[in-house]
Amino acid sequence: MHNLLNWHVVVLAFATLFFAEMGDKTQLAVITLVADSKAPLSVFIGASAALMAVTLVGVLFGGAITKVVPAHYLKIGAGILFVGIGLYTIWETFVELAG
Repeated sequence: MHNLLNWHVVVLAFATLFFAEMGDKTQLAVITLVADSKAPLSVFIGASAALMAVTLVGVLFGGAITKVVPAHYLKIGAGILFVGIGLYTIWETFVELAG
């Protein structure tokens, strides 16, 4: 059972995702949905199910890909993607301001 549920990893995953999602587009979308629908419980259930489904895809993909690609290459690739997305977002903002 220890291999199935590692509490250190559970807490690490929770903390990492909790702080990464705070103020993210997902949270802003949920706020907007609640404001529009006036149905917070329905939004909570739908959003939670969506986040669980997306997380399941990530877990399955991560489990499969790490059998082929070493973890350190995945970390490097993820870092490059995050930096690339950040640079693209900054560039897009400057284009909007200029135009």
